[in-house]
Amino acid sequence: MAFGFTPKFAQDYELNGLSREHYLIIALKTAKKLGWEINYTSRSGFIAYIGGGLMSTAEEFTLKIADETVALVSKTISSGMVDWGKNKAHLEEFAETFATVQQALTEEQLDVEYGILSPSLPPNDEDKLLLPPPTAKQNFMGFLSFFIPRNGYFITPIIIDLNIAVFALMVIIGVDFMAPTTEQLVTWGANFRPATIQGEWWRLLTNTFLHIGIFHLLLNMYALLYIGLLLEPYLGKARFTAAYLITGILASLTSVYWHPLTVSAGASGAIFGMYGVFLAMLTTNVIDKSVRKALLTSIGVFVVLNLANGVKAGIDNAAHIGGLASGLIIGYAFYISLKKPHALNIKYVTIALLIVAASATSIVVAGNISSDINVYDKKMNDFVNNEAAALQVFKDRNAGNQQILTDLTTGIKYWNKNLQIINDVEKLGIPVELRVKDGILKQYCDLRIKSYQTIYKAVSESSDKYKDEITSYNQQIEAIIASLKKQ
Repeated sequence: MAFGFTPKFAQDYELNGLSREHYLIIALKTAKKLGWEINYTSRSGFIAYIGGGLMSTAEEFTLKIADETVALVSKTISSGMVDWGKNKAHLEEFAETFATVQQALTEEQLDVEYGILSPSLPPNDEDKLLLPPPTAKQNFMGFLSFFIPRNGYFITPIIIDLNIAVFALMVIIGVDFMAPTTEQLVTWGANFRPATIQGEWWRLLTNTFLHIGIFHLLLNMYALLYIGLLLEPYLGKARFTAAYLITGILASLTSVYWHPLTVSAGASGAIFGMYGVFLAMLTTNVIDKSVRKALLTSIGVFVVLNLANGVKAGIDNAAHIGGLASGLIIGYAFYISLKKPHALNIKYVTIALLIVAASATSIVVAGNISSDINVYDKKMNDFVNNEAAALQVFKDRNAGNQQILTDLTTGIKYWNKNLQIINDVEKLGIPVELRVKDGILKQYCDLRIKSYQTIYKAVSESSDKYKDEITSYNQQIEAIIASLKKQ
């Protein structure tokens, strides 16, 4: 059983008297008999893909002939760090089938087969199986290339660079690079229903370029890099840009619709959208069958595992689902233009129709998002103002008894106004946690009224007999204030 970021099993075999040419033909026929998808062939060997269905892992099989030995490597390319012995089993299966195929072929047949194959094979100086391993400098330059736009990979690095630049600017300004506060995220453009539906609709896009700490950024950029390298060459600049922005906005809109008070940020909604686009394409004949089978598992497993992980608190699964669903639709919508790559009118008409459809959907959804949270916020602002006015009774230490009694009467009116506010907001469609808080606030107002009424009696009667009762009310009020601060 192999373990690692890319689990693999390797073994060398002898040619056992076979020529390199004959061995290659037998090996190719063996791979075909096993049902493996051969992706690359040269005079020194070949690369094939094994498996890749929705319920199975995918492996890359490499055969390289050198001198009197043959190097076989089976490597897992789909998700997972353990191969459960599959890679070793592939090599054993290959060796057994190879012996069977060899017995059925004569030298004359092998010569004919190689003669037919030879003209299509690349020259040795272009054989990627013979290329030397990269140096440390080449590896570093290769890493930097992920952030530099180039043909077939142009939009992805721009999006990655923008995300990194925004995060770097946030840190320079003073935002904690590990755990930004909620207030900081909202200030920088995070998605938050009370602010978004009040006209700050730009948050649906800006939040996709914000990240909640360095690890959040790194995970999302890795996922974007992976899907960008695979998908952008197929879609091209215009389709890729349109798909990313549309799915990002629709993912954010889904989040606003689903979460009344959640502050959300991150590119994961748009990234799920791009994985949705790719999943749709992998179920059509737009992409070569051998590549489809090798990639379908890794993409499918990524989506399933991340949706399952999204059940955890603090992860905006609504945005993931919104992005994925819109990505699937967009992926299928691109089918005709991808099958007719030279028909530019079809490509741009499709993009335009998708923008119109996304805009119409956004308007409909936005119109059905409850604004009760905003009403609630306004009511609670009135609550705070009433509370401040009611507490003025204790500000003037030099006030006479008559003034104190007048202030207490006025204070009781303000507390009753706050009770009416609580009764009003109970009719709104607000989250359960706010309803619980409102129940505590109602107790708080009741205790304040009883406290004021008791103080009124004590002042009007010039009596100390209410002292213990007043102290009891004050202790209960302080306990409630402490509990509210913890929420």
